[in-house]
Amino acid sequence: MSRIGKKVIPIPQGVKVAVETPVVKVSGPKGNLIQTINRNVGLTVEKDKIVVHAPEGGKEGEALHGLTRTLIANMVTGVSRGFERVLEINGVGYRAELQGNVLSFSLGFSHPVRFPLPEGIKAEVERQVRITLKGSDRNLLGMTAAKIRNLRPPEPYGGKGIKYAEEVIHRKAGKTAVG
Repeated sequence: MSRIGKKVIPIPQGVKVAVETPVVKVSGPKGNLIQTINRNVGLTVEKDKIVVHAPEGGKEGEALHGLTRTLIANMVTGVSRGFERVLEINGVGYRAELQGNVLSFSLGFSHPVRFPLPEGIKAEVERQVRITLKGSDRNLLGMTAAKIRNLRPPEPYGGKGIKYAEEVIHRKAGKTAVG
């Protein structure tokens, strides 16, 4: 049995959880989220907590026990506090600008790169080189940040590109001429 799956998920004030097997709906001040879960994993919603339990002897339910608990915990956290991901742009002339719901990047290409933000994700741009993405759906937020990073991944020789704020780029020395 999963150690993570055994943990109880506390329900904060103002968050509502509805289970209509196999769909779990969580709503709160930051939005509403819906997740389909496997039928082999059971849920018990009490007044202020959610308990996820796997049936005895079911390999599929046991395998998905911890995953299901984590997905539901992320939903509860997302609708109550929300999630945030920060990206930094490094490079001379590289910058970003927010125009409505579209991020416009100048990344050294011959044209500006326009990136429409998906519904549910908000962005803030500081000093044209720091992008803060916010949203209640952790999966969508992570995918959006990864797509933005993929527009110009950081390269190890010059250090230019878009990287996560906490990411460390290991720099490499360039080739040297041998005399």
